[in-house]
Amino acid sequence: MSDTPTPIPAQPPVKAAPSIPATPEAKPQITFEQFAQVDLRTATILKCEPHPSADRLWKLQLDDGSGTPRQICAGIREQYTPEQLVGKTIVIVANLAPRVIRGEESRGMLLAASNAPKDAQGPRKVVVLTTADEIGPGAIVS
Repeated sequence: MSDTPTPIPAQPPVKAAPSIPATPEAKPQITFEQFAQVDLRTATILKCEPHPSADRLWKLQLDDGSGTPRQICAGIREQYTPEQLVGKTIVIVANLAPRVIRGEESRGMLLAASNAPKDAQGPRKVVVLTTADEIGPGAIVS
């Protein structure tokens, strides 16, 4: 028998969960009538490619149920790969005025949740909102 103690195996480091702000900054209150003006719809991601002029943006081609493909630019390139996005049914703001973002037109905005504001220091988790069950593109979200 030896007096040398048996070494304890090293434990892998524990990953800390991304922090959630204690008090998220509230936006101004709106009326029900103002909220009712927002057209939330489902859309299926058909294609995802890098934005040619922005490292953090994906250029997404969507089926929004209208019969005409819709393009949006989304700042989720650090969080998602094209393989993770294509085929997903997401929620979009369908009646947002078109906007040109670094030379590419974006006709809408996808909805995503985040545990920190865009300008926060440190890691930021972003999760694209999807449907819990299958429903066709263009379904009204209320």
